Amino acid sequence: MKDFGVKILDENDHIFIDTLRNLGMSRNAATTMAYLMNVDEASSREIEISTGLRQPEVSLAMRLMHIQSWISVRSEKKPGKGRPVKIYSLAAPVDEIISYYEEKIYKESQATISAIKKLKVMSKNMPLIPSK
Repeated sequence: MKDFGVKILDENDHIFIDTLRNLGMSRNAATTMAYLMNVDEASSREIEISTGLRQPEVSLAMRLMHIQSWISVRSEKKPGKGRPVKIYSLAAPVDEIISYYEEKIYKESQATISAIKKLKVMSKNMPLIPSK
C-alpha cells in the first residue's frame, strides 16, 4: 500500500467556495479553484480525494476553467503502462477571476436597471383604463 498525503479544504476555504457560488460560479469549479489556490499543481485524482468531488465533476470544472484560460494543463507520463496523467495549476491570478465575476454582475445589474427605467417610461406613456 502506498502512503499518499493530500491537503484538505478548511473552514476558510469553504467560506471562499460559498462566496464564489454566490457570485455565480458552479460548486465544482469553486471547490476546484479553492483547492488549486492552496497547491502549486495537482492531478485530477488528488483534486478528487482532497475536495470530495467525483471524477466527472472535476473534469467538468476543469473544462469550464480551461475555456476561461484560468488553468494550465500538462500531461505527465508515469513509468510503465497506462495513460499519461493530467496535471493542473492555476494560470490566472485569483484577483483576475474575481474581477471577471465583478464585471459580469455589474453588466447584469446595469441591464436590469435599464429594463426597469424602460418600463417606467412606458408605463407613464400608457393611457389609463377607466374603471367601471
